[in-house]
Amino acid sequence: MSEARPVILAIDGNSLVHRSYHAQARTALHSADGRPTWAVRGLLMQLVAAVDRIRPDAVVVGFDDPNDSLRRSTWPVYKAHRTDKLDTLVDQLCCAVDVLRELGLPVTVPRGLEADDVLASTAAHAKAVGACTVVVTSDRDAFALIDDSTRVLRIINGGVDASPMMTAERLVLLLGIRPEQYRDFAALRGDPSDNLPGVRGIGPRTAARVLQEFGSAAAAFADPAGVRSRLGAGVATRLADPQARAAFELNCQVMAMRADVVVELGELPLDADIVGRVFRAQQLVWTVNDALCVLAGVEPDRLERPREPLPTWVSPAVGESYARQRLPKLAPKPQHAQLSLFD
Repeated sequence: MSEARPVILAIDGNSLVHRSYHAQARTALHSADGRPTWAVRGLLMQLVAAVDRIRPDAVVVGFDDPNDSLRRSTWPVYKAHRTDKLDTLVDQLCCAVDVLRELGLPVTVPRGLEADDVLASTAAHAKAVGACTVVVTSDRDAFALIDDSTRVLRIINGGVDASPMMTAERLVLLLGIRPEQYRDFAALRGDPSDNLPGVRGIGPRTAARVLQEFGSAAAAFADPAGVRSRLGAGVATRLADPQARAAFELNCQVMAMRADVVVELGELPLDADIVGRVFRAQQLVWTVNDALCVLAGVEPDRLERPREPLPTWVSPAVGESYARQRLPKLAPKPQHAQLSLFD
């Protein structure tokens, strides 16, 4: 086994807050001052679970710019069909940024850009410095980032522990395409959630067949006779429509992720006192001891009641303090340790 490279955990803050907002809405949890907190609590719990599973050396969290969008300014159709976010969601997106920063994690909110651009930029930076990246998101667009140094932990129902770690091989099994083909696949198929229609009559299966046969959409557009002979007259007719090429090219431009955002790495471990205070403030009594062990590197035997069902945060004894060792390597888990992520 080769020596493990440093691992950066790149988290799509918007994606995780949105998932927690809808998954936990029935709880309707609020803070003592009346602010909604259920999505923020969900984000913090997923953060602990992801760090525990991956054991990264550093964490990056990205959020969309809530006030401006270069994509909407350039292409007004982008997400034009979406209704305004509910006030309780907007409030928790803002609160999540504040809570993560209070925790000691730098949060990147790029001017006019989105969390996707932070993820792509983190992956590019990690590759340049010889590190690896695990992207945590529920957004399939991140599949385009997968390569020898980037994996995607795609959050699905069941949370972090039940979510698949997507690799190039698994993407081929899932969709029949390679990561470098994913943007062409998505542009052909379209993305209704972003108000980006695909090529009329080309669904996911046909898009995958086009890419399997020709390698890229550009090659298929350039060879109408080949498409007709290999995929049939129907597919050839759809791709020959001038509007098809225009829709595909527009989607490619809008879907392209920026890789030049300056990101700041949040090294682990975090400060134990701050971790305890933040998690207690969010009333995460079930999670606080796990957070101290996972995020702050506190040894379980330093806790009065380590990892019990209802743990209690206990401050250090008078005159003691929790040591902050630089980037500790916790004992790896056989299924989830970073040592096995990129072998």
